[in-house]
Amino acid sequence: MTDRPISRYPVPEIADLPEDIREAILKVQEKAGFVPNVFLALAHRPDEFRAFFAYHDALMMRESLTPAEKEMIVVATSADNNCLYCVVAHGAILRIRAKNPLIADQVATNYRKADISDRHKAMLDFALKVSRDSRAIDQADFERLRAHGFDDEAIWDIAAITALFGLSNRMANFLSMRPNDEFYAMGR
Repeated sequence: MTDRPISRYPVPEIADLPEDIREAILKVQEKAGFVPNVFLALAHRPDEFRAFFAYHDALMMRESLTPAEKEMIVVATSADNNCLYCVVAHGAILRIRAKNPLIADQVATNYRKADISDRHKAMLDFALKVSRDSRAIDQADFERLRAHGFDDEAIWDIAAITALFGLSNRMANFLSMRPNDEFYAMGR
């Protein structure tokens, strides 16, 4: 464990947080066994915390993509955005959801060489296009994804998860948010 700060901004004490945020953090702590640093860092601005996690939960709880597919999107786009926090944290979640101790490292390093299906490579190609050059998205992108079994709702979710984590990556980098040490060993 480290004593280095988890954010360049002040991190509030859990006891000092508004009740709804405190309850949300304690619920995550009970489930995970620790408090992911993103919750503490974003709690610095309670209204933004609520908005971020409301949208996060709305996307990540939908069923058009599998939990592992959602995490693949987060890991691949976060790696492309050089977001240490999200690659490490969501890499841990991906390893657990995919039941594969190798997948997160492969997807974060070069998903095109990873041991994933062509369907997942097409999904990640599209996610990276949304992240890097969304103005170039055209009908051919939709046709390619549909050929791999994605419907329009799943395609929306790929784009929305990519966009949300573009925001998350930028905030985590701006805040110099540190991944919890616990994430590094999870799912290995």
